[in-house]
Amino acid sequence: MKKLNTLVPDIYEKLDGLVNGTPLDISEEDAEAFGNAMKKILLDWAKPYERDKPTLRMSNVGKPDRQLWFDLKSEEEPLPVSAPTMIKFLYGHILEEVVLMLVRLAGHDVTGEQKEVKVSGVLGHMDCIIDGQVIDVKSTSGYAFKKFKNGTLPEDDPFGYMAQLAGYEESEGTKGGGFLAINKENGELALLIPEEIDKPNIKYRISKLKKQLKLDNPPSMCYNPIPDGKSGNMKLPKQCIYCRHKFTCHKDSNNGKGLRVFKYAKNLEFFTTVVKQPRVQEITDEWQKG
Repeated sequence: MKKLNTLVPDIYEKLDGLVNGTPLDISEEDAEAFGNAMKKILLDWAKPYERDKPTLRMSNVGKPDRQLWFDLKSEEEPLPVSAPTMIKFLYGHILEEVVLMLVRLAGHDVTGEQKEVKVSGVLGHMDCIIDGQVIDVKSTSGYAFKKFKNGTLPEDDPFGYMAQLAGYEESEGTKGGGFLAINKENGELALLIPEEIDKPNIKYRISKLKKQLKLDNPPSMCYNPIPDGKSGNMKLPKQCIYCRHKFTCHKDSNNGKGLRVFKYAKNLEFFTTVVKQPRVQEITDEWQKG
C-alpha cells in the first residue's frame, strides 16, 4: 500500500511518463467507472437548481460565528444564482472527480466516496478516504490554492475548511487526514496534512454554534475594520469584502449611515469610517455597491 505523503509526486510521475511516451495503463473497467461518474455529475447538475434550506451543516460549521448567524437567521434575500455560477458548480465537480481518477491511476487506494456522515446531529458529505485517511478534495482559485500549497490554511481559514475536516475525521474515528487541492487556473496539485493541534474540537464547536443560533442578536464582529493608510479612514478587511451580509452587519457604521463605497481603479472599497473624503468616485446606487 502506498503512503499518502507521496500522493502528489506519484501522480506527477505517472503524467510525466505520459508526456515522455509511456501510455497510462487504464483498464476498460476504470474507463467505464470514470465515464459513469461523469454521467452522474452531469445528470445531477442538469436538474432544476434548488437552494438548500439554511441549516447547520458540516460544510458551514467552520464559518465565522457572526457570518453563520446571519446566514441562518437573517431575513435577507439570498443572492441569485447566475448562469456563470452554475457553470462553476459543474466544472468544480468534474475537476474533483478527475483528481480522484488520477489518485487511482497513481496506485493509491480510494474508498468511502461521498459518504453521508453525522456529528452531534450535524450532517455532512465526506469526499473520500485515500490510503486510509479522510481527504477533502478541493478545486480552488489560484488565491485559495496558495493556502494549501504553502500550508497556511490553518492560520488563515475564512472558508471553514479545518472544521469541516475535523467533523469528517470525528465521524470516522480517524486522525491524520487532510486536503487534496487542485488549482483550477493551472492544474497544479497540493496535499496538505494539517497538524492535529490546529484542528478544532468539532463537538464543542457545534455545541457553541447551536447556543449562538438561539440568540436574537448576532455574535461580535468576525473581523475588525482596518486603517486606510494614514487618512484616518477605516475600511473592511479582505475577509469581509465578498460577504453578502456586509451591509447589514455594518449598518451602524459611519454614525448610523452604514457602509460607504468608493470605486478605485482595481476594485471597490467599503468604508466603516470616513474622516477624509477619498479622491475617487463614491458609489451611491444600491445596485452598483456589490
